[in-house]
Amino acid sequence: MYIEHFNLLARPFNLRPDPEYLFLSDHHSMALRMLEYGLFEQDGYTVITGEVGSGKTTLIRYLLNAVEDDYQIGLISNTHKSFGDLLHWVASAFGIRREKRTDAELYEAFIDFLVAGYEHGKRTLLIIDEAQNLDIESLEEIRLLSNINADGVLVLQLLMVGQPEFRELLQRRELRQVAQRISTHYHLEPLDLVSAVGYIRHRLLVAGATRPIFTEKAMRIVHECSGGVPRLINQICESAMVYAYAMDSHLVCAATVQNVMQDRKASLVLPLFAGGKASKNELRQSLRELEVSQ
Repeated sequence: MYIEHFNLLARPFNLRPDPEYLFLSDHHSMALRMLEYGLFEQDGYTVITGEVGSGKTTLIRYLLNAVEDDYQIGLISNTHKSFGDLLHWVASAFGIRREKRTDAELYEAFIDFLVAGYEHGKRTLLIIDEAQNLDIESLEEIRLLSNINADGVLVLQLLMVGQPEFRELLQRRELRQVAQRISTHYHLEPLDLVSAVGYIRHRLLVAGATRPIFTEKAMRIVHECSGGVPRLINQICESAMVYAYAMDSHLVCAATVQNVMQDRKASLVLPLFAGGKASKNELRQSLRELEVSQ
């Protein structure tokens, strides 16, 4: 809707995870290096955690674009116990036929799949998303599956992705055998102000921007209101660009972002301020402080 208005090629703040828009902040760069180490060294489990919307999925998709030809990759995203038996989800993730097979037969079929991949020079990677939803029994089952080996080589690599609660789960005594197998772990923190400004500018540049669209004050307000969480930054920036378009403005200023935040807060459709709630007066005070500092 506003793409032509701002002379862009695409929407810069689409919420869909897109590796083309990956911005490697210091935290995301470190997480990527840890992922590469964990996968290429084949040394234990790899765990990535972070708040909702911190960019975990985008980071993993970026990495998988580089390794897809070398790996047999299976993804499990429905990790809640109510969705069924884990072994069946693992088989489904790798395209292994499940119908008319007992659990024992399905386990043997999975072993055959892993060994065949190993013999053809393929690595097998199982990605478990939303890992914080796993229960103790499922994690123990995953540990047993990861013990499968060929010629003394473990043939299944695990990448588990979850919210901060997953770190707490792994600290339970009952899961110490699982925790001891984690060789690589990184927790994605929210973006600081400098990184958030870089993130906004990066996404605009990838989308085809040839000039500044957000003022410095506007980007600082976006960072404060989002708590540095990339998904919230996207939501706020997307709305701010729509507001600017509706006002026939080619520049998103701090007042525009403030209007977005006030309207969103009034309608209760956007979680704001990772550290707590803020009033309209606090928003106005933040804007005044920014104006004084400029």
